[in-house]
Amino acid sequence: MKKNNKKIFITGVAGFIGFHLCYFLLKKNYTIYGIDNINNYYSTKIKLKRLDILKKFINFHYKKISINEEKLFLNFVKNSNSKIIIHLAAQPGVRYCYTNPKIYLKRNVEAFLNVLEVMRKLNLNKLIYASSSSVYGDAINFPTSENHKLNPINLYGGTKVFNEDMAKIYNINFSINSFGLRFFTAYGSLGRPDMMIAKSIKKIKKKKIIDLYNKGNHSRDFTHVSTIVDIICGLINKIEKFKGINNFNICSGKKIPVKKLLKNIGMKLGVKPKTINIAKQKGDMLETHGDNKKIKLFLKRKIRFISLDEGLEETINPNYD
Repeated sequence: MKKNNKKIFITGVAGFIGFHLCYFLLKKNYTIYGIDNINNYYSTKIKLKRLDILKKFINFHYKKISINEEKLFLNFVKNSNSKIIIHLAAQPGVRYCYTNPKIYLKRNVEAFLNVLEVMRKLNLNKLIYASSSSVYGDAINFPTSENHKLNPINLYGGTKVFNEDMAKIYNINFSINSFGLRFFTAYGSLGRPDMMIAKSIKKIKKKKIIDLYNKGNHSRDFTHVSTIVDIICGLINKIEKFKGINNFNICSGKKIPVKKLLKNIGMKLGVKPKTINIAKQKGDMLETHGDNKKIKLFLKRKIRFISLDEGLEETINPNYD
C-alpha cells in the first residue's frame, strides 16, 4: 500500500463515530493518534472491543486520557505532530442530562474549551468537531437547513450551541479554523447500545417488548455511520486550505417513522416486534429531518448515502476484515 504521511489526532476513538472514522482512515494508511477516557456511560465492553480492532493497526497510537487532563492531553497532541484535530469525544444522550447535568458541562463544554486552548497554545488551526442536530430543538421547518433558528430544548443541545459559539470566538481571536458537524441520528455496527436501533435489534432478537415513546409517532433522520465517515473524510481534505468557521448538517436527508423502522428491523430478523405505547419523554424531539444541500455543495463530490435496508444489513451483520 502506498505510504500516507498524514497524521490526524482524534478524540473519542473508542466511541461509535470515532471508531468507525479511525477504522476507515487506518485502512487508508493514515497515522492516527487517539484518546478516549473509556467512561462508563454505557458498557465499556463495546468500547474495548472497538479499541481491540483498532489496535491491530501499527499506525494507530492510543492513550487512555481525558481531555479534562489538560497537561497530558496537550503533551500527547504536541508529540503527535498532528496538524488536524477531529474532536468527537463528548457526553451523549438526552435523557441522561436530566439526571446528571453537571457531567455535560464537564465533558462537553469544559472539554471543548480545553481542545481550543491546547490548539491555541500549540499554534494549531485546523479543527473538525462534533455538534448535533439537537441544536435545533423542535424544529418547525423541514427539511431543516443550517439557517434554521437554534433552539435547544435540553441541556445536551445547549452545550452543543455553546461549543459552536466558542469555536466562533476562537476563530475571531486566534484564527482557529473549524467545521462543526451537526449529526443527525447515527446508526451502524458496534453502535451505542443506548441508541434506538441498537436497542431495538437486541430486544427484537430476544422477543422482548419495545417501549414506543409518544406511541411511536416520532420520525428521525437516521444516518448510517458510513455516510458520516465519508463526509468527514471529505472535510479533512477541505480544511487544509479553509479559513473561518462553518457548520454542516450531517444527515441522510430522509425521515423515517419509528414504526416503519421497527417493521424493517423485524423483517430483517424474521421476528415481529412487540411494542407498548409510552408517553413522550422530556427533551425528545418529535421529528428530525435535515437538509444536506449545504454539505453536498461544499464538498463538490458525490457522498456515499446508503439505503435503510443496506444500513440495517451492515448494522446486523458487520464485517471487520
